[in-house]
Amino acid sequence: MTVILSNDPIHAADELEALQENHAMADRLDEIGLILSNQQASEFRIRAYRSAAETVRKLTSPLQLIYEHEGIDGLIELPTIGKSIANLIVQALRTGRMPLLDRLRGEGSTEQYFTMLPGVGPELSQRIHEQLHVETLPELFAAVCQGKLDQVPGIGRKRARAIRDSLTQRMQKQSHRGASLFPETNRSVPVGEILEVDEQYRRLASKDKLPKIAPRKFNPGNVAWLPILHRERNGHHYSALYSNTARAHDLKTTKDWVVIYRDDAHSHGRWTVITSRFGKLSGRRIVRGREDECLEYYQA
Repeated sequence: MTVILSNDPIHAADELEALQENHAMADRLDEIGLILSNQQASEFRIRAYRSAAETVRKLTSPLQLIYEHEGIDGLIELPTIGKSIANLIVQALRTGRMPLLDRLRGEGSTEQYFTMLPGVGPELSQRIHEQLHVETLPELFAAVCQGKLDQVPGIGRKRARAIRDSLTQRMQKQSHRGASLFPETNRSVPVGEILEVDEQYRRLASKDKLPKIAPRKFNPGNVAWLPILHRERNGHHYSALYSNTARAHDLKTTKDWVVIYRDDAHSHGRWTVITSRFGKLSGRRIVRGREDECLEYYQA
């Protein structure tokens, strides 16, 4: 870990500002621990975020400098900062946001990251999401590689090229520093495990046995209506909640589509589980994008 000890007034001021940012980061980690406690998550997970907050608050070097000099490994080496929380810190350092905290607050937006791309504002971000049915930057990157941006009104060749170049650069930087900036759909997690979390969430939600949050979007009355589940399974952390996207509201599937997140030291992932309306899987719960695996699962 690098320690800054500068006698130069300008550098000292920069150091002070960076250390203040450490405290702000610690406050966000503390808030995650508090919200998880209120949402009845496991004590182990709550303690993990509170311990990480304490570590960050006591650092004598800025997190930004540690990351710039040593990459994510430098963060993981800090006491009580494991891979999962290190990835979360990197997300905050590079984007200014903590998706997990946004989600726990009820502020998460599946397409919010698209506005980080050149020439993409909130309206175009929403069109990309609704036209291409993508919800993360890796999904958008895959769509771009397949030439699907042409399907989105308002995106010409010049803007499409800028978006593609920006995404490529972000993915390369992510790979270089070893940090998973954006969670991808992880196929190493069996669909049966995802469907089990989905079943438990919907069962408990239907019995009104889950804590509820007040999502920021599509909720003018600020009503706490959205059930949220936190579950531990074999050391893996899962969260689940109904989809609160514009498309889910338009199709009246807010009580059918379930978004499941996994966020732990072993894996990060995000999946949407829906009820299939077509073919051999009609009426079955499926993991979107993994229909073939779901068919094998049900036929086993």
